[in-house]
Amino acid sequence: MPQYKYINRELSWLQFNARVLQEAEDETVPLIERLRFLGIFSNNLDEFFKVRYATVKRIDLAGKAGKSVLGGIKASKLLEKITQIVIKQQAESLEILADIQHQLKARNIYIINEKQVSQSQQKFLKDFFLSKVSPALVTIILNDLPEIPSLKDSAAYLAVKMVMKEEKSNQKISQLLDQPVQEKKYVLIEIPRSIERFVVLPEENGKQYIILLDDLIRFNLNTIFNIFDYESISAHMIKITRDAELDIDSDLSKSFIEKISNSVKDRIKGDPVRFVYDMNIAEDTLTYLLNKMGIDSSDSIIPGGRYHNRRDYMNFPSLGRNDLLYEIIEALPIPGLLLQTSLFSGIAKKDFLLYTPYQSFAYTVKFLREAALDPKVKTIKITIYRLAKISHIASSLINAVKNGKKVTVQIELRARFDEVANIRYAEQMQQEGVNLIFGVPGLKVHCKTCVIEREEEGKLKRYGFISTGNFNESTSRLYTDYTLFTAHPEILKEVNKVFEFFEINYKVSKYRHLIISPHYTRTALVKLIDTEIENARNGKNAEIKLKLNSLSDYPMINKLYDASQAGVKIKLIVRGICCLIPGIKGLSENIEAISIVDKFLEHPRIFIFENDGDPRVYLSSADLMTRNLDNRVEISCPVYDQDIRKEIMETFDISWQDNVKARVHSENQDNAYRKNEKPRLRSQFALYDYYFKKTQNPES
Repeated sequence: MPQYKYINRELSWLQFNARVLQEAEDETVPLIERLRFLGIFSNNLDEFFKVRYATVKRIDLAGKAGKSVLGGIKASKLLEKITQIVIKQQAESLEILADIQHQLKARNIYIINEKQVSQSQQKFLKDFFLSKVSPALVTIILNDLPEIPSLKDSAAYLAVKMVMKEEKSNQKISQLLDQPVQEKKYVLIEIPRSIERFVVLPEENGKQYIILLDDLIRFNLNTIFNIFDYESISAHMIKITRDAELDIDSDLSKSFIEKISNSVKDRIKGDPVRFVYDMNIAEDTLTYLLNKMGIDSSDSIIPGGRYHNRRDYMNFPSLGRNDLLYEIIEALPIPGLLLQTSLFSGIAKKDFLLYTPYQSFAYTVKFLREAALDPKVKTIKITIYRLAKISHIASSLINAVKNGKKVTVQIELRARFDEVANIRYAEQMQQEGVNLIFGVPGLKVHCKTCVIEREEEGKLKRYGFISTGNFNESTSRLYTDYTLFTAHPEILKEVNKVFEFFEINYKVSKYRHLIISPHYTRTALVKLIDTEIENARNGKNAEIKLKLNSLSDYPMINKLYDASQAGVKIKLIVRGICCLIPGIKGLSENIEAISIVDKFLEHPRIFIFENDGDPRVYLSSADLMTRNLDNRVEISCPVYDQDIRKEIMETFDISWQDNVKARVHSENQDNAYRKNEKPRLRSQFALYDYYFKKTQNPES
């Protein structure tokens, strides 16, 4: 029996990010895709420090041990352990990057630095710098400033040191001390975010060349600082990460949009939680910067490589090299539901399930476009959590208003790191006449749903959809998610009740079909698990299958432990955080848990309860985390259509059989790949084949 019943949430998350790093290391992954996984790893780490590390640090600074909420580990010890793990992972990521760059050279792709520029490339780089980069540079000379101006969170800076030529007035002092007395100037150059990080140079002799913007700036340091009489100049990269918690203003005279907008702007003043620097930086430069910025040993100070903000590798240019990229799959149609015809007429007859990216997100856009144009549609209500930068969803809703529909949008302005985009769309929709709701005090609205009312034969009939993911064209190509299209009158009546709750917060409705957080999800899931426990004890069929992003709520984990001890077989597919420890005799021997990290980001939440041969199947927006159960508005929707229920269970089983990209969750947290004697099955590829066969034989 382990000392503690839970794996610490933060350490489990770091192991998830280690699985992302495994993809960057995997020789079977196309080379440019491996670079992009390095970018995802880095981006994930930035967000982790802004949110989770910052939270643990606040617990520690408050003088609390925090063991009860941190899985049995003190906050101070956890901060140390996180830093140790991250330093090790960063070192691994640099080795992986070096290996990828070596392999790119073998394929005539060269990522060069400022010292490797050829004679023929110099003019291009100087012209590019003067026309594109120089006008965008922010350059700060630090010597005469009492303190460093507030550095932008996760922006990258070149810390420049100029050793000035010795002045005549100092020569006598130098002779007396027998060493030169030379002035040093320290400067920060902000790497512009408005310019692509990777600059593609003209091709030469069949070879492709790329230089990072950082090195292009290094190449032109003399152009920037030609007014200074320096003897030597050096530039090393630094980056600071700040606490990203929003501090919401309580001023009643301000609108909610204004409060969130101001709070997002104030993030620049958040306390620093991580300082990353080039390990080759001169010691005097590093000491100068740390003292000037007020960073001490209580912060996570991490030596890194020459380049930071490796999240930019997520956007590494394709260079026309399809041989080094994943094959782009063609999103498939939903059998029986044609985009060329009215979706309402199809959905009126039966429910349909969309599974992106295997099937086309165009169905979601088409549903809203049709609603915007249909004279019979009277109202549209939708929740929005994250929108694409260019959103057809938002334009469809605005189009609907222009066509006289009453459109209500519940938009979550506190969607972490998407606040700016959501604020921009909120203001735009508000100006166009959309009725905006900004959630419920104290609760984030995380459910993903839409309901429309259409007049048919003198009565209002409802159509709608409930999804496990965001209504976002960009992420729909990268995230796997289910969306259920339905005209089920009782389900949609209850969806409508959720919108009533948004507007009248004190009115909590009863639900017969939907499971709603924060009021009912915890008790409903406990009841469903208890049914499986009772069935197991009575010798009936008892099994629980869950697919989640994260599992971290201790009471819910305890309930799954109870079910395991009662003999209920439990299969968990948990992509990210898994605080439950599976396979422990006397505690969890009937629980198996895996994580799948592959080409697409696994994002659906599915609950399947065997119920003695009459399975209960739910699609949900909720993970089994305390925030989703108690502090957010979430919807778990029952699936009543027998064919769709069968489809969800079959797709779960395909994922469960993965023995290529599945890693086993264990007490060791070693991210071991699942190995067995069965034929190789890569679930994401197998799922595409599954849906392709359905297009050939819709009855299958």
